[in-house]
Amino acid sequence: MIKNKSIYILGIESSCDDTSAAVICNGKILSNVVANQDIHTKYGGVVPELASRAHQQNIVPVIQQAIQQANIDKKDLNAIAFTRGPGLMGSLLVGTSFAKSLSLALNIPLIPVNHMQGHVLAHFIDEEDKQKPPFPFLCLTISGGHTQIVKITNYFTMEVIGETLDDAVGEAFDKSAKILGLPYPGGPLIDKHAKLGNPLAFKFTKPKMADLNFSFSGLKTGILYFIQKKVKENPNFIEENLNDICASIQYTIVEILFDKLKKAVNKTGIKHIAIAGGVSANSEIRKTLKETESKYGWTTYIPKFEYTTDNAGMIAITGYLKYLENNFNQDNTTATARLKVSEQ
Repeated sequence: MIKNKSIYILGIESSCDDTSAAVICNGKILSNVVANQDIHTKYGGVVPELASRAHQQNIVPVIQQAIQQANIDKKDLNAIAFTRGPGLMGSLLVGTSFAKSLSLALNIPLIPVNHMQGHVLAHFIDEEDKQKPPFPFLCLTISGGHTQIVKITNYFTMEVIGETLDDAVGEAFDKSAKILGLPYPGGPLIDKHAKLGNPLAFKFTKPKMADLNFSFSGLKTGILYFIQKKVKENPNFIEENLNDICASIQYTIVEILFDKLKKAVNKTGIKHIAIAGGVSANSEIRKTLKETESKYGWTTYIPKFEYTTDNAGMIAITGYLKYLENNFNQDNTTATARLKVSEQ
């Protein structure tokens, strides 16, 4: 990197139902614009076809807004980073196609980014009073589609040492909320009600999984049978006990996550622990992680809320780090719905 030279990277994120664009300069975020899609709420989940159509409508104004907020001209950009995968193929294609076209028009490099690496590397965005994790560190990556414990040796060397074998933790929250009659997305609502309830009011069985792997489908089924039984006895059971039910569900899920995380620390000897992904916005997970510092002697790293859910800031920082390594790609890069965190 040339000293004192400003490197501007445009990041584009379109892996699911949020269209986002961000501009980063030498590791500092200048803008991070996100357009949400409320249309999916009435369907109880993301509808892929509707998501890709909304991306087509949102991508131009979102990118324009990001460049304007950064107070630069598009000709100032040094490269364009975009989410290559994993995600919904239709949504990914919108971002990929636009990124390719813009890089061609501006004659600047194109940098494909692994969405899951972006979540992890959001910890390296330059911010005041924000400590960056040293290598190696462990990252609990938790979202609607992923639950993984990842060992990070350097920026682009990542190894999954534990993962879910069925439902992701975000699905466990959302499906539990659906059982309780809460609207989509239900995870944040469970968190909200849990703050008012007793986490020990009801006991749910934690699944037994070997090594560092997770399973949440059995927990979801157990919650379903429990609710069905209680509602049969008392039709108003959910309404009368909603806060306690949510608190008990959340307590169980957090226990499952941290039981495995403690095992991972003992197995690897690594005590620098980060969290990433949409579910890392959960207040109980953040609180429990912070408590581990004094309890177990860990050093923990918690991202800002705006960098937990899908956003282009994390794509831009990953693109910037790749740019510094001259890790560019040709125009023949293709989007892919499936991509492991270890893959570029």
